[in-house]
Amino acid sequence: MTPAMLLPYRPVLGQPVLRRLLPGLATSALGDGLALVAVTWLALQLAPDGQRGTWTAFAVAAYTLPGAAGTLLLGRWLGARSGAQLAGWDATVRAAALGAIPVAHLAGVLDVGLYVALLAVSSLLHPWGSAGRFTLVAELLPQRHHLAANALLGVFGQAATIVGPPLAGLLIAWTGAVWVIAVDAASFAVLAVSYRLVVRDREAAAVSERDTAAVRDREAAAVRDGDTATVHDRDTNGRYRNAPAGAGPSRTSGFRIIGRDRSLLGLLALTFAFFFLFGPFYVAMPVHVTDDLHASAGTLAAYYTAFGVGSLLGGLLTGHLRGRPLRTTLAGIVVLFGVALMPLGLGAPVVLSLPAFALAGLVWAPYQPTATALFQRRSGTVDLPRVLAANGAVTVLAVPLGTMLGGPATAAFGARPTLLACAVAILALGLVAAVSAARPGAQNTEQTGPAGPHDRPGPQTTGPRDRPGPQTTGPHDRSARVKAPDRVRPGAS
Repeated sequence: MTPAMLLPYRPVLGQPVLRRLLPGLATSALGDGLALVAVTWLALQLAPDGQRGTWTAFAVAAYTLPGAAGTLLLGRWLGARSGAQLAGWDATVRAAALGAIPVAHLAGVLDVGLYVALLAVSSLLHPWGSAGRFTLVAELLPQRHHLAANALLGVFGQAATIVGPPLAGLLIAWTGAVWVIAVDAASFAVLAVSYRLVVRDREAAAVSERDTAAVRDREAAAVRDGDTATVHDRDTNGRYRNAPAGAGPSRTSGFRIIGRDRSLLGLLALTFAFFFLFGPFYVAMPVHVTDDLHASAGTLAAYYTAFGVGSLLGGLLTGHLRGRPLRTTLAGIVVLFGVALMPLGLGAPVVLSLPAFALAGLVWAPYQPTATALFQRRSGTVDLPRVLAANGAVTVLAVPLGTMLGGPATAAFGARPTLLACAVAILALGLVAAVSAARPGAQNTEQTGPAGPHDRPGPQTTGPRDRPGPQTTGPHDRSARVKAPDRVRPGAS
């Protein structure tokens, strides 16, 4: 890894709070990498004979899908919290629920039903935790560094998908799957403690700033959303002093914000369609390897390894895309991804389709950091937790729904035609997105709320008396959202 490759990430690594959080984030990412194997393996061990496939599917779904319900059910209570609080609570819930699995095993009460239930609890806050993590990035860094920070967080996950599964295999053979789950729980406990220790100091230093600026911005967002119950005085933790219990942003406020903004709505639709169309690959790919190529599981593993290595390299390169228009970048990613999948659908030999699949991984990696950067730019930190949680609740359903479609499609048409149809559909989706991004003014209509002291005009401020001029971000001031392009110019703030 060359110093030039790390250049965009130096400001991220130099941010004191993020620098102290990164070890905890890397540890939890490794735990997730271990869970890729351990979650399904333990389900296979606990399920009754003849029902292993069904319970394994339930376990995989329980580890991801309940977060969509959590976004809706908990929106009123979590929508106004800071990014650090949301991320810390998600890590705490995951650590507690996953940690209960080995405890139940030691107590002799762990069965497959309890196992699936605990997995479901562990994922309940996941969209909020992800939203909190990227909201914290927006709170701590200027906008020009958001893409690099998003990419760096993604690199941890990409590296974990390469290192985690083989390490999990060794640990399962040595100690058993339940203790690999325990390691995963411990990794989230480390992350929860990291958030608690690091963010406590930051919140103590930011009390006066939040009392005068952040609270007013959140009140303005509540008025824009029509949540009149939100306009109450809050304490320094974001709680409502005079509001009745449960008062705050409505459960669906994040969805309403997206629905009112054509740019965010289009981005959500593009992401959902992209992930949905990739879903059938998880069914068609193994069938293609076994039935069409007449190859072994080692060949399938080689494809996934190539994709993972490509994703890791793509994640490292993502920070260098910061000077490019975000919408055009997203459209280009989707187009190139569809092209890279074509060799599989066309029946190309392994010597050609394997590097093409690695290329697919390379262009896949920048998509999520870039899409998140556009959400960060468009929403600002006021609306960002609710918007990102709503986005996560929708997109977390996309791949499972696509995978469900892949089963009957592969059975009806065969694996290779299904792969080809998905590649062509993804390519067509990217071309439509590219045409939309090329419309006049499409790259220069960004609206963004105040992203924090780094991106506010004028000098840095430390309290209400240091802010020059009259405050203009009250609840009835719609000028709190300003025009800004989605092109991140090098050196611009």
